[in-house]
Amino acid sequence: MQAKSCHSFIPPIFPVSPAKIPPANKIFLPAKTSRAISITAPGELVLTPNVVDDSVAAFWDYQFLFVSQRSETVDPVSLRVVDGAIPLDFPSGTYYLTGPGLFSDDHGSTVHPLDGHGYLRAFTIDGVSGEFKFMARYIQTEAQAEERDPVTGTWRFTHRGPFSVLKGGKMVGNTKVMKNVANTSVLRWGGRLFCLWEGGDPYEIESRTLNTVGKFKVIEGGDPPAGESKVGIWDVAAAVLKPILRGVFNMPAKRLLSHYKIDARRERLLILSCNAEDMLIPRSHFTFYEFDSNFELLQKREFNIPDHLMIHDWAFTDTHYILFGNRIKVDVPGSMGAVLGLCPMISALSVDPSKPTSPIYLLPRFPNPNDERDWRVPIEAPSQMWVLHVANSFEERDENGNADIQIQAIACSYRWFNFQKMFGYDWQSGKLDPSMMNLKEGEEKLLPHFVQVSLKLDGNGNCENCTVNPVNHLKKASDFPTINPDYTGKRNNYIYAATSSGSRRALPHFPFDTVVKLNASNESVRSWSVGSRRFIGEPIFVPKGTQEEDDGYILVVEYAVSTQRCYLVVLNPKRMGHADALVARLEVPKYLNFPLGFHGFWAPS
Repeated sequence: MQAKSCHSFIPPIFPVSPAKIPPANKIFLPAKTSRAISITAPGELVLTPNVVDDSVAAFWDYQFLFVSQRSETVDPVSLRVVDGAIPLDFPSGTYYLTGPGLFSDDHGSTVHPLDGHGYLRAFTIDGVSGEFKFMARYIQTEAQAEERDPVTGTWRFTHRGPFSVLKGGKMVGNTKVMKNVANTSVLRWGGRLFCLWEGGDPYEIESRTLNTVGKFKVIEGGDPPAGESKVGIWDVAAAVLKPILRGVFNMPAKRLLSHYKIDARRERLLILSCNAEDMLIPRSHFTFYEFDSNFELLQKREFNIPDHLMIHDWAFTDTHYILFGNRIKVDVPGSMGAVLGLCPMISALSVDPSKPTSPIYLLPRFPNPNDERDWRVPIEAPSQMWVLHVANSFEERDENGNADIQIQAIACSYRWFNFQKMFGYDWQSGKLDPSMMNLKEGEEKLLPHFVQVSLKLDGNGNCENCTVNPVNHLKKASDFPTINPDYTGKRNNYIYAATSSGSRRALPHFPFDTVVKLNASNESVRSWSVGSRRFIGEPIFVPKGTQEEDDGYILVVEYAVSTQRCYLVVLNPKRMGHADALVARLEVPKYLNFPLGFHGFWAPS
């Protein structure tokens, strides 16, 4: 999540002068619709809603999802209801949504969406008045403070970021790599609000004003577990890399993952970190932390795994931490270019499809003398999959101690996954190409899809069976899975996610335009689609606190790119698939239209 600046006046959403914005009746079309354009060429992104050619409209629609927004709202703005009505029983609370807000500076440099400065959005509802109010602020990270001039409001990128290079700044020899932009996920825990990023300390935010408090030092150190040998070859390599990565490139000793877990039954927050040097050696050192609601550390468990892994999301049960081992390897030519600043730092890594199976590491959450299984040896799932996000996981035991572990996740193919091209960004040109996210007919199975992973363990912890089954009743590419948070860690029937209706010939898979409700018990699918030339982000479930799992509301942001508007949509999960699923749609003022967000969090009052 990266920080953005605010202006003392309300500027256009584009970081160019109004004189450069073409008249609204003028349409700028690419010479070829397959040619990507810059995510920061807003002066050319003017398109009237009556464009007939879907390939052209789709091309421009995709660009509008990633247009920088430099404005902030220091004071809450009331949102106007344009469809339906806010239900009287909607719980009081705040929906926090974070993601990138700035993709270009004022000196010619652009960055990958994953490197965009964090922009925190807050939708707060008063359960008494039934009124939604909106705020949006940039997280004031250290990088934001350095890259934005507080007097002029102009930006000059100095940090490369893991996925980008700089054209208007220093390239060769630039060691400012780990650009903590706090743009990936948001959490409220113990009455405190945090924005997280994939590789650094979270930033604490004042929940009412969205002012940045500062970095929150939640983890420490980077030493191996006590008692383990330090004489192996990879320990020597780690010893060489540590002073370089930490001293020269200023990387934190431990890289905190942006995805956390909440154990509602035990009222614990679970977070995960890995050592910075492990990205470059075929060994992974993971540390799990468990905190109570006062941020008192209740437990710390460390694991050295003899494999080269990239973990973004993970799972847990009552007895295990579960890691899906996305295998990676060092790219030597890419590493050389990355160190010199000629290509993104992520170029040093690539996926490793050398094995047809996928390792699943079951790590003991608590010491168990009856567990005979060596956790260093993974369970090899009978399919090659790159796991992106986990919806839920739980385990059930019979009277003999045998365990049935179920994990609901989103996975894609190694053939499709590419570190440098996520969202279709081309770091060499600084442009976006939607075709990367929209494969041709017959290749859809390579894209992110739902999978159900089942593990059968005997009473001694040994795996007797492992299966990976695609959720075939949802054939479309999907992501951003979520459930009723009250069911985290236990058996659930319903999963919600973002998917595509497939109605756009030129954008059949992404961006998403549909919220789907999956019933795991009977494999039924119910959905709600947002309409033509409109897209959605991650859905969030707001429970009403009853015993019915789907009794609550779904919040999702609608991006009406053809009119440059954002809406907060309220859906009734029980009526998914019916015409009355839409409960309310609230309009964000046009001057505060914002780019696609990543992950959100519902915090009840």
